[in-house]
Amino acid sequence: MALPTSLPSDPHMLYSVINMKLRDQYPDLAALCDDLAIDPAELRQVLGDAGYSYDPATNRFI
Repeated sequence: MALPTSLPSDPHMLYSVINMKLRDQYPDLAALCDDLAIDPAELRQVLGDAGYSYDPATNRFI
């Protein structure tokens, strides 16, 4: 499964968009992934490869 084309393909831009959505619209990563039909493991992998990891305590990638 690929990430939706509506999301940036550049991992650093993706990081910014995902964190903005987590901050403004979603209580956690599971809700964001469910709503946007994103595989959470794939999102974590793409952002992880760029050096980011999800922190559930702050509900953002760091």
